[in-house]
Amino acid sequence: MLNASQRKSLRRQAHHLKPTVFVGKEGVTASLIDALKESIGAHELIKVRFVDNKENKKELAAKLTDASDSELVGMIGHLAILYREHSDEEKRKIKLSEPA
Repeated sequence: MLNASQRKSLRRQAHHLKPTVFVGKEGVTASLIDALKESIGAHELIKVRFVDNKENKKELAAKLTDASDSELVGMIGHLAILYREHSDEEKRKIKLSEPA
C-alpha cells in the first residue's frame, strides 16, 4: 500500500511518460489485460489512456489494478497512472521511500 508521499513521487515520475495501454470501446478484455501486465512488468510505472468509456473510467481503472495486481497512483483527466513494484529487487527501476 502506497502512502501519500510515495503517490506524489510516483505522479511526478510519471509526468513525462506517454500512455502505453489504451482502453477503447471494448473495455477491459483479456488481450488488454495481457498487454497491461506485460507493460507494467517491463516499466513498473505506466499510464493508461481511456479513449472510450470515459464515464466509467474509475470502475475500469479499479478492474485494471485488480487484474494486474498493481496500485492506482492517480487519475489525471482520462489517464490512470498504475504502479507495480518489480518482483526482482535487482531489476527495480523505481526506488520508493519506506512507508511511514
